Amino acid sequence: MNMPLTDMDIQTESPDKAFEQLYIALRDKEQRLYTDAQLLHLPDIDAGHEHAKEWQVRKHSAERLIAYLTKKRTPLNILEIGCGNGWLANKLAQIPNATVTAIDINRVEIEQAKRVFKKDSLAFICGEVDANDFIADPFDVVVFAASVQYFPSLPAILHEALSTLKPNGEVHLIDTNFYTAEVAFQAAQRTLDYYSSMGCPKLAEYYFHHQMNDLDGFNYKILANPNSLLNRLQKSNPFYWICINKQ
Repeated sequence: MNMPLTDMDIQTESPDKAFEQLYIALRDKEQRLYTDAQLLHLPDIDAGHEHAKEWQVRKHSAERLIAYLTKKRTPLNILEIGCGNGWLANKLAQIPNATVTAIDINRVEIEQAKRVFKKDSLAFICGEVDANDFIADPFDVVVFAASVQYFPSLPAILHEALSTLKPNGEVHLIDTNFYTAEVAFQAAQRTLDYYSSMGCPKLAEYYFHHQMNDLDGFNYKILANPNSLLNRLQKSNPFYWICINKQ
């Protein structure tokens, strides 16, 4: 089985400290910084928690992704980009014969993840993605969970992710909104209004509203569509689940 990479194995680029500080300050205001005990059990959380309903959605997304990957019945080398506090990486590392490397520029939560989740098959790296670091040990799967919105160009980060993959590898996008051009403009204004109301208007400069046509030219399939009749009836998950295959 592959061993996950560590900070010692790769030379990560210097994280954006301004973004990191703003992001942590906002997460604190939003009550999205969790104790070690809470983090250990995510996505399960007390029903009275402010974000309990959101965690039900995240749990649903994680369970269907893990079920999909488990059915491959083969050793998997997985990279999660934008892992945050590492809760999903920890769940992915529970897939039989899976090795997980999780990366984020948020040092505060990466250090918490390292402290809380200790598995030989799981490693956390603080830094930015550089495909050159993974040429010698490419991945089978790359996961973005609620993280592609922090990259200004969706095609650019997808090309970067695809270049870290083995032949026939997959990129999975979960817990992410996609917009039409008109709706994207409106959503950007709502984002600015929200960040301004929270005292962090500059964060809007780091949040991007990607459109479905940003996927044009990629070999992708929609594994779950929030606009499908069944999903609208069940109201189970408001996000797309998109799988992009390496061509």
